[in-house]
Amino acid sequence: MEVISSGEGRELTLTLRGELDHHAAKEAMRNLEWELDAALPSKLTLDFSGVSFMDSSGIAVVMRALKRMRAMGGSAAIKNVPPQAKKVFTAAGIFRIVPLEEGEKSNESKTE
Repeated sequence: MEVISSGEGRELTLTLRGELDHHAAKEAMRNLEWELDAALPSKLTLDFSGVSFMDSSGIAVVMRALKRMRAMGGSAAIKNVPPQAKKVFTAAGIFRIVPLEEGEKSNESKTE
């Protein structure tokens, strides 16, 4: 699992690449923690465009990111979710908790 960091100012985008399963989720969470501590963003976007497979471990990664961002007074969003991962997130109701950023083909999620 590769985590690529980009962004400017207080906005951070972490692009995930590879398979996001139990083992990869541990690595992704370590990378996520490190990137958040280094950047101290007010907004985090998790870009799933490079995720080739995801199981329920991806939910844990998103929830960890959301918890950290809320603790820092910030927000989190998800974007570019491939169909297989979208099924996992939809079944778990993730899009009711973490918004799916605009530009997605699906309008399953409504931001509050």
